[in-house]
Amino acid sequence: MAPIPEHGSARSAEELNEQIRALMVCSGGRLSAEQRREYEVLVAAWAAAVRGGIVKVA
Repeated sequence: MAPIPEHGSARSAEELNEQIRALMVCSGGRLSAEQRREYEVLVAAWAAAVRGGIVKVA
């Protein structure tokens, strides 16, 4: 299982997306409660990274 990132950790949307995909592949698409929490953290970090990229481009 991938480590849950520390708050404020700067990772690219691409890296986070890859971690989300790897989590889904490892779990076979059925997340345990712990994996679900990790997924939620990764998706929130991915969304923030995407928003940050949009602001930088604009």
